Amino acid sequence: MQPYELSLAAAADAIRTRRVSPVELVDSVLDRIERVEPGLRAYVTVTAERARRSAREAEREAVAGRLRSPLHGIPVGLKDLIDVADTATTASSRVRAGHRAKTDSAVAARLTAAGAVLVGKTHTHEFAYGLTTPQTHNAWDRERIAGGSSGGSAVAVAAGAATFALGTDTGGSIRVPAALNGVVGLKPTYGLVPRHGVTSLSWSLDHVGPITRTVEDAALVLPILTGHDPRDPAGLSDRRPPSEGDLSGLRVGVPRNYYFDRVGPDVEAAVRRAIDRLETLGARLVEVEIPMTRYIQAIQWGLMVPEATAYHEKTLREAAGLYTADVRILLEAGALMTAGDYLRAQRARTLMRRAWTRMLQEVDVIAAPAVPATAVRAGEESLTWPDGTVESVSDAYVRLSAPANITGVPSLSLPVGRDRQGMPIGMQLLGRPFGEAALLRVGHAYERTEPARELAPAA
Repeated sequence: MQPYELSLAAAADAIRTRRVSPVELVDSVLDRIERVEPGLRAYVTVTAERARRSAREAEREAVAGRLRSPLHGIPVGLKDLIDVADTATTASSRVRAGHRAKTDSAVAARLTAAGAVLVGKTHTHEFAYGLTTPQTHNAWDRERIAGGSSGGSAVAVAAGAATFALGTDTGGSIRVPAALNGVVGLKPTYGLVPRHGVTSLSWSLDHVGPITRTVEDAALVLPILTGHDPRDPAGLSDRRPPSEGDLSGLRVGVPRNYYFDRVGPDVEAAVRRAIDRLETLGARLVEVEIPMTRYIQAIQWGLMVPEATAYHEKTLREAAGLYTADVRILLEAGALMTAGDYLRAQRARTLMRRAWTRMLQEVDVIAAPAVPATAVRAGEESLTWPDGTVESVSDAYVRLSAPANITGVPSLSLPVGRDRQGMPIGMQLLGRPFGEAALLRVGHAYERTEPARELAPAA
C-alpha cells in the first residue's frame, strides 16, 4: 500500500509509530495529484513547494517527539473559498483572478497549528453557487458530475489526492459531493466551526466542515476546527459531546414522508438496507413525520438568493460579465426579491426550527438518503421521476440536504453502496444541535461492518 492510500487515522498512526514520515506521505500525495489531476481537475492551485517545506518541518518535530495533534503531517486540501495567507483565493471565478489572501482564515490557522500540511486549494462551483462544480469530474466516472459546490474537495479525497479536505455547505455542498464520490462529509451544527476568512454564499446558511474517507477520520478532524472565534458573529462556544457507547437503545428516526419521495430505486434500497443494519447493531427504529415539507425549498431559496446578491452587490454592478451565466442569473434574480419576501422566509425558518426541535425529541438521529439520485452525466439538466415529475438537477440534489442548513442541525453523509452503474450512494444522518457525537457514533458503527473502502482509480 502506498502512503497516499492511507486513511487519516491510519496515516496518523503510521506517523506516530514512525512507519511513515510526513515527508513520505506528502510526497506520495503530491505524486498522486500529478497523476490524477489532468483527468479530475480537482485543484485550482497545488501548493507543492509550500507542502514540502511544511512536511520537512513536521518531520523534524515528529523525530523530536513533538506531535501537535492527530493531523500532524497529514495532507489537506482546502476549498478555494477558504483564505490562506499569501495564497490565492479565487472562488473558482474570474471575478477573483489575482486575489491573494492577506491572513489565514480561522480554520486554516487551526489546521496549521495542528500540524496539517496544505497541498492545494480545491475547485468550487463558482462562489459556491451551484451543486455540480462543472470544471471538476467525478472521481469514479469522468463523464459524470462531481457534485457541488465542494466538488474539488470530495474528488480529491476520493482519489487519494488529499488525505482529507475542508468544504463549505450552504444547501448541501459538503454532503452532496461526498455522497456522489463515495466519501464522508460532515456539516456541523451552525456556528460550531468559525467562518472568519471564508468567502460567504449566504451568511445565515453557511457552514464549514470536513470531507474524509471514513467517519473515524471525520471524528479526528472536527475537534481541531471547533471552538469560539469572536470574529464570527454566529460563532458558538465549545460544547462537549456525550460520551461514546454502542447503538443499544439508540433511537433512529426513519422518515415516513419527504426523504424517500422521488428517490431512485437503487438509492432507496441501499439506504433502507443500511438502516436495517443499524437495527441489527442495536438501534431502535422509529418512524417520524418530517414537518413543514412543502415550505423547505421556498425557505432555502428565500434566504439564500437575497443574501448572496447582497454579498455580491458591488461586484455585480461593476463586473457582471466576469461571472458565469448560471451564477449571474441567480445573483440578478436576488435583486428582484423584496424585503417582505426575505422576512417571510426568516419567519418560516423560525417555525421550522421549532418543529424540528419537537421532532428530534422523539429520536436521537434521523437516517435518510443524502441525495435522491447518484451522479448524473455532465450536461444533464433535469431528472424525470416515475410519477412524471421533472426536476432540475440542482433542485433534486438540494432537496434532501437543505433542511439541515435551514434548521442548523448537524448532518453526516456516508457511503452505503453503489447503484447498478457502480456509482456511490450516500446515507445522511441528522441529529440535534451539537449532536455530532451521536452522528459519528452511528456512522462509525455502520462503517465497521463494511469492507475497507477503495480509492477511486487513477485517470
